[in-house]
Amino acid sequence: MHGNFPQILSDEIIGAEATKLYNDAIVLLNTISEEKWLQPKGVLGFWEAASNGDEVIVKNEKETVQLNFLRQQIQKAKNQPNLSLADFIKPYSVDNSVNSSPDFIGAFAVSIHGIEAHIKKFEANHDDYNKIMLQALADRLAEAFAEWLHLKVRKDFWGYAKNEQLNSDDLIKEKYSGIRPAPGYPACPDHTEKYQLFNLLKVSENTGIQLTESLAMYPAASVCGWYFSHPQSQYFGVGKISKDQLEDYAKRKEMSYDEMEKWLRQNLE
Repeated sequence: MHGNFPQILSDEIIGAEATKLYNDAIVLLNTISEEKWLQPKGVLGFWEAASNGDEVIVKNEKETVQLNFLRQQIQKAKNQPNLSLADFIKPYSVDNSVNSSPDFIGAFAVSIHGIEAHIKKFEANHDDYNKIMLQALADRLAEAFAEWLHLKVRKDFWGYAKNEQLNSDDLIKEKYSGIRPAPGYPACPDHTEKYQLFNLLKVSENTGIQLTESLAMYPAASVCGWYFSHPQSQYFGVGKISKDQLEDYAKRKEMSYDEMEKWLRQNLE
């Protein structure tokens, strides 16, 4: 249903149906909470990092990991930069002459487990309404987990915004400092970068989240992404890219052009 909450509940046309849906969701959510149907699991980490062009070099405990990002190539207005997520990490110093403090990047993966048994019960009772409701609530809980964890990151775990004071509306409007872009989304549309994120965090071992052949996450109510703390970091869409960048990107990732084209076909001009 399209509209703003809670105003949608009093809408002349769909208000009654919206109110029923909302009340039904609250009843099911209370049952989920009281009977402990679902279990949240998550993991996060932070590492020293430096950018090198459109790459971010991450210093893990035992190795150096290269993260690869794409850059906007669309024609923009004068003085408007074509962005890459790597721009939000301090550049790598070849001669190590820079005495400034190191930069960092973070990552997270969160999931809501336990939905399957209850889905089967609803299916056995031919209750598609509550089946879909449960799936939607699990997805919302995963997103809420990601939002809560990002708050803890900013104020406690990373602590770069210890004095942040935002209300719910401010959080919804993303008025906080820093971003958490997810592999496969507009700022970093390459799903194959999930491999690096999962390896860095040992996601499957720590949370039980698995990657499918198509690089979707299972359970479906799962969210993962990177943490950037730069005060000017922002969400954006890479948009359409040219063949030259795709060739360079495939070379950086040590993948064939055809394989990379398969994953980024929707971004290719």
